[in-house]
Amino acid sequence: MSVAEFDRLSLQGFTVRPAAMADLSAVINLLNTCSLASIGVRQFHEDEIRIIWETPGFSMETDTRIVRSPQGELIGYSDITRLFEPLVHPQIWGQVHPHWECQGIGTALMIWAQRRVREVISRVPEDTRISLMAYSVSNHEPSKTLFESLHMKPVRHRWRMVINLQSSPASPDWPRGIALRNYHHPQDAETVYRIEDEIFRDHWGYVQQPFESGYERWLHHATGRSDFDATLWKLAMDGKEVAGLLRCRPQGDLDPEMGWVSVLGVCRRWRGRGLGLALLQHAFSEFHRRGKKRVGLSVDAENTTGASRLYEKAGMYIEQQYTIYEIELRRGREIATQAIDS
Repeated sequence: MSVAEFDRLSLQGFTVRPAAMADLSAVINLLNTCSLASIGVRQFHEDEIRIIWETPGFSMETDTRIVRSPQGELIGYSDITRLFEPLVHPQIWGQVHPHWECQGIGTALMIWAQRRVREVISRVPEDTRISLMAYSVSNHEPSKTLFESLHMKPVRHRWRMVINLQSSPASPDWPRGIALRNYHHPQDAETVYRIEDEIFRDHWGYVQQPFESGYERWLHHATGRSDFDATLWKLAMDGKEVAGLLRCRPQGDLDPEMGWVSVLGVCRRWRGRGLGLALLQHAFSEFHRRGKKRVGLSVDAENTTGASRLYEKAGMYIEQQYTIYEIELRRGREIATQAIDS
């Protein structure tokens, strides 16, 4: 938030400051008020925000802001993530209470985010392109109006896809030579991280990170949640080589009756053989066995590996679309993946 925006809100009796762990419950209440208004469900729980705040390298002092009304009600929250090396596409995310939308609070938080990113731009080589990303539910008009007023442009979409498990799912048809084995924690953690990193090199927006810091953050987010369940992680093996992997969570954020596929990936050499479909069908079968009524996942709508087509083939449908917006802060060489190398 710029000094001018801080001053304007302060003069009107608002309080703006970094979030603290003591604010967690109030932040969750705000976020769920917003999600009820925009998508009709209470989407957030404390574990989800806590794990962001405790991410290695994340600073609540510099990377979060909360806004309280003159009456002391928490009415705005924002954070900036991906401020780690290499810093090329940091992401701002936040919410403003529905009763306080279109009153300049979201604009002030966005201006703060841009200012914060510009403070650390000097850490990035001068020839590298830098942009600030944000996203929202595609049909949420206040967010769309806010982003467009700040000259942010829509650059990508993500889908939340779902399947209803009304009957027993089809059994996986494993490609010849592939065997599924259990994940063993923590001894398999580094292997899974390295395989995921290899798989996601083909995904839009991928930026290679130094191993030590990247692995530390991945381990925190992948295993630090209270619902971490190692029995829902699987490795598809071709002899001693990992051909693909599956990482799931016992429930999605939107629905406790929904199992969630966090990551499903197939290494390049094994693509086009039906392994991705088999892994997905295994997830469906396992969640059905556990009594789940639905299974969901999130996918890049323009995924260059054909993931969304695979999910549709398996019977999943699009339940919600999100739009990713971007504003360029510095021109230069794009180092994030834009398409698969030939």
